[in-house]
Amino acid sequence: MAGRLVLMRRKPQLLLDWSGPLGGSGDLLRAAYPKARRQTVAIEGAPARGASGRAQRRWPWPVRRGDAAVVTEAEVGPESAQLVWSNMLLQACADPRALLARWREALAVEGFLMFTTLGPGSLPELRAIYRAQGWGEPAQAFVDMHDLGDMLLVAGLADPVMDQEMVTLTWSDVGAMLAELRALGANLSPRRHQGLRTPHWREQLLQALAATARDGRPCLSFELVYGHAFKAAPRAPVQLSKRKPDLP
Repeated sequence: MAGRLVLMRRKPQLLLDWSGPLGGSGDLLRAAYPKARRQTVAIEGAPARGASGRAQRRWPWPVRRGDAAVVTEAEVGPESAQLVWSNMLLQACADPRALLARWREALAVEGFLMFTTLGPGSLPELRAIYRAQGWGEPAQAFVDMHDLGDMLLVAGLADPVMDQEMVTLTWSDVGAMLAELRALGANLSPRRHQGLRTPHWREQLLQALAATARDGRPCLSFELVYGHAFKAAPRAPVQLSKRKPDLP
């Protein structure tokens, strides 16, 4: 996604990193736009107010001294940013249409949106294991990139471009694989198992995941979806003539 920043001819004055804890884009954005004002958007919503009236924030990830300012979504002004950047957040959103509309609202005219998310081709190995064992779904259903393109248009963004690629990750062992899967987020599927799992179930899962190994390393596949669009200037409404046409 960073390679496509060259598509932006104008340098952003305000850049919103709307990625959350998985984004990992701070260094890249700082290098690409050293003069831009950068804000990291926290995804928890508006902060609670203490007795003093000051915002009391508790973020689930550390904010480094001198890094981008952290703001809540409620603090993002309309038409304030020239670039909204979101890396690996949309797949965890319960209402992607609403989030796309919020991104458009935050963009200034001619502003650019760039995002990545997981596509429905992700985790086929893990889904096959769960399906064979009757364990429900290991993850929520991810939105197809063509549907995301349609959602961008409905949200009022112009010239959406969607792309995808398949990436296979390998790990040294199954324990490392599970640790990284936990870091990617919770299972949001309504068809997930509703109760607690047992040590026996975990052992079955470990054995099944070990069977996915290639060259001795367990692996999983991910479909990465890339999207970008921009906010076009509003068009003046067309005034239709009320004159009756001349009939022969």
